[in-house]
Amino acid sequence: MLDKLGESLRNSIEKIRNSLFIDKKLIDELVRDLQRSLIQSDVDVKLVFELSENIKKRALKESSEGLTKKENLIRIVYEELVKFLGGKGAKISVNKKPFKIMLVGLYASGKTTTSAKLANYFKKRSYKVAMIQTDTYRPAAYEQTKQLAEKIGVDAFGDPKEKDAVKIYKEFEEKLNSYDIIIIDTAGRDALSDELIKEIEELTKAVNPDEKLLVISADIGQSAKKQAEQFHKSCGITGVIITKLEGTAKGGGALTACVVTGAQVKFIGVGEKIEDLEEFDPEKFVSKLLGFGDLDTLLEKVREVVDEKKAEDLTKKFMEGKFNLIDLYEQMNSLKKMGPLSKVMELIPGFSGMKIPKDALEVQQQKMDKWKYAMDSMTFEELNNPEILNVQRISRVSKGSGVSEGDIKQLLKQYKQTKKLAKNFKGLNGKKIPKNLQGLMKKMKGFPM
Repeated sequence: MLDKLGESLRNSIEKIRNSLFIDKKLIDELVRDLQRSLIQSDVDVKLVFELSENIKKRALKESSEGLTKKENLIRIVYEELVKFLGGKGAKISVNKKPFKIMLVGLYASGKTTTSAKLANYFKKRSYKVAMIQTDTYRPAAYEQTKQLAEKIGVDAFGDPKEKDAVKIYKEFEEKLNSYDIIIIDTAGRDALSDELIKEIEELTKAVNPDEKLLVISADIGQSAKKQAEQFHKSCGITGVIITKLEGTAKGGGALTACVVTGAQVKFIGVGEKIEDLEEFDPEKFVSKLLGFGDLDTLLEKVREVVDEKKAEDLTKKFMEGKFNLIDLYEQMNSLKKMGPLSKVMELIPGFSGMKIPKDALEVQQQKMDKWKYAMDSMTFEELNNPEILNVQRISRVSKGSGVSEGDIKQLLKQYKQTKKLAKNFKGLNGKKIPKNLQGLMKKMKGFPM
């Protein structure tokens, strides 16, 4: 959904940029393109026409001081899409201890996996997190929670022998009070039945959660509206988490359906890995879709995976031109922890709008993996001083790592290019760095170059 919708919207923006004139004909064409893109993403037709009508009205009437007509039209498209997806959004503010987040939803929505993703999200932000499983119906629910908790390094609680969800919570309540955040996973059903409503109400009374989040799978599309409305009315949910948003054409339908119910989307699942959970910020979301990047999220990811002291040392070495393969290895490790290369590229302003084929990025990712294998077979001397890697040494490394000599030569070429870039920085030789470069360097401090 994200790839196809994003590509369609970026093509629309590119059409504006390449146009000689901004007139009614272009605006009509733009509106039709937007309608087609959103309807193909399963967004409700009525909502699509309301959005496109708003864009059309504003584009024909409004002007903005300091902006060209092209820039103004792009601004209008951006603002209307943001408003369409919830405006400023609704973030979770952890303002007490313990802060309790209860997850509700139907079967197969991904509640248990999402509970682990959520626990991991808050753990990375230095909170002491615990997970508790209260699903007494699904076989091995507690075992799954326990395994996921061990994987991310948080504590898990539950009692697979107990059949009363409230009793399970009460059993561990005293221990849970020592944590900053508690994630409570609950049972699901095939439909929102009276039995499920009663259990959620009883558990809510016992837990008194600060957030009650409905977990919905994106592949149900516009049906999400009915689920969100029912849970909102029956259980008083405070927000929604949409899972599997990356893998379905119906994602647009699920996303917008929740927004119109008044149940704000607070998180979105954008992949299968534990790290693939993002706080839903309509402004950042639209910015990525339109190819404008998201530097804040990029820097946040960097801070999660890069040790600050190491980052400072690496930046210093880079600026001094003392850059070797050990440093390149550290960079690639950090980059891999941030997720797939294609996802990282989306966040970089300027790069996100470039039409780099996904296949090309996957090939580059594979190359980086091979380079790491090759470096694992090098001696410390070779890593520290790559210039000594002659034909004989390259042949030995190739045989030891299973990586072709051609790939190793490509690695050395990449290293030399990076070294050349470092020399250019060193070449400033104490001269005053331009203000625009100073700002970029300040923002990108610690980024694995």
